[in-house]
This record gives sequence, C-alpha cells and structure tokens, in this order.
Amino acid sequence: MKRLLICTDGSAYSGTACRYAAWVAGRTGARVDVLYVSNLHEYEAPFLMDLGASLGASPYTAVMGQLDEIEKQKADMIKDYALKVFDEAGVNCAVEFHHETGILVDAIQDYEEEDAGLIILGKRGENAEAAMEHLGHNMERVVRASKKPCLVTNRDYRDIKRVVFAYDGGGSCRKALDWMCQSKLLKNLELHLITVGEGHGKGEASGNLAKAEPKLKAAGLSVTAQVLTGNVEDSIEDYVVDANADLLVMGAYGHSRIRQLLIGSTTSDLLRRCRIPVLLFR
Repeated sequence: MKRLLICTDGSAYSGTACRYAAWVAGRTGARVDVLYVSNLHEYEAPFLMDLGASLGASPYTAVMGQLDEIEKQKADMIKDYALKVFDEAGVNCAVEFHHETGILVDAIQDYEEEDAGLIILGKRGENAEAAMEHLGHNMERVVRASKKPCLVTNRDYRDIKRVVFAYDGGGSCRKALDWMCQSKLLKNLELHLITVGEGHGKGEASGNLAKAEPKLKAAGLSVTAQVLTGNVEDSIEDYVVDANADLLVMGAYGHSRIRQLLIGSTTSDLLRRCRIPVLLFR
C-alpha cells in the first residue's frame, strides 16, 4: 500500500478518520492524501435563488463569492487540524492536503487512478448530530462507487488489536482475503475468521472457512475460525461485541446477505450497529 486517501469535511467523524489514517500509515509506511471537497451546489438553496431573482445578478454573485471564501477558510482549518493529528501521532510519513470544488464521489476518482490503495472516511459527516441513526450519504456513495477498499470509521478512536473478518467465500470476500494476506496492516494482530451458516448452509460455510483459514495462516496471521448460526446481522454484531473487536472486515457487494450494500441490507445495518471501524471490499 503506497497511498491512503482520507475524505474529510471537518466533522468529528472525519477527525477520527484522520487518527485511524495515522495508525494505518504508521503500520504500512504509506503516504497520505487528505481531501476536502467543497460542494457549492449545496448552497444553491431556494432562498439564494430567490435573492438572485429579487435583487438581480450582482448581489447573488457577491453572496456566492463570499461563500467561496468561507469554504477556503474552512479548508485551511481542516488542513491545520489534519496535519496536527499526524504530528501528534508521531507518524513519519508524507501528508499532502487537497481542496477541490465539486462532488466528492467524482473527485476521488482521480486519486484512485493514482494508486490510492485505501480510502478512509467517517460513517457520518457534518450532520451527524441531526441524523444519528443514518449513514452519511457521501459515505454510501463513495463505498458504492469506489474500486478500492474503504475503511469506514466510527466516532470514537480506539487502538486496533483484535480484528473480525466476516467471510462467505464470495468475490468481494476473496478480494479481502487476498488483500489481508499481502498487506502489512494486520500483521501481529489477533484475527477472528467467522461466517454465518443459515439453514442448510452450515456445511458450505464450514467449507469456505476451511479454504480461507490456511491462506491467512500461511501469510503469518494468527487466526481463530468459527461458524456462527442464526440471523446474519445479529450473529455478527454479537460476535463483534463478545470478542471485544476493534475492526470488522467484510465484503460490500454481492448476492448473499453478508455482501449486499443496499438500503436496509446487512452491510448498511452492521455499519449502523457496530461502534468500530469497518473495512469494506467490493
């Protein structure tokens, strides 16, 4: 992993994302790009449009110019905070800040093409307090669109020592498996490999773990494997809590219930329920 991309908006969640990025950079030696995207279209609210219609183009243009300046000042504050987080973490890595105007999900495409190996972002954004039970719309858009693994972080930072990998043998989980075997990120951490056998699928679930476990051990990871039964969401959430896990790894897309990412799906549900970061692969 050569580069990390952090998506930030100055919220508490994105502040925590910077701390997790410092942890990742410290373990992998990756350089860091911090990205803040100003979406000025959000300011084109009806009252501003009414202002332009009522008072003419000049006042409307002046207001938009002031908003642009405010965004530049906000970007400077976000930059200072992000650099402070990395400095306090004592991470010796290159950190570069970028401020762009547009739509976040479009802006990150350029960074993905420049070998960003991991995207890090908070599960909620600036409106987290007003919508505490909802995932951030930017987060869901980025995860759906990204070709890279996404680390979706929670609000409160904690050191990562124990990892749960929810595996079902599907394509996105196989990508996660290969990535984990090759990356330095999870070396010397305690890894729990789990799957959920629903109905008559317990035998298939056991077979999936039997294929994945040897690969992880061959890569030098310390693995405990277990097949769970019952409802997928409840089983994984309970295991994460009981194991006192610090990170959940899982697939983001697919046909099984573990790998879907639709509104109300297993992945979205676990992102809401779990109070730890979730590393997603598609």
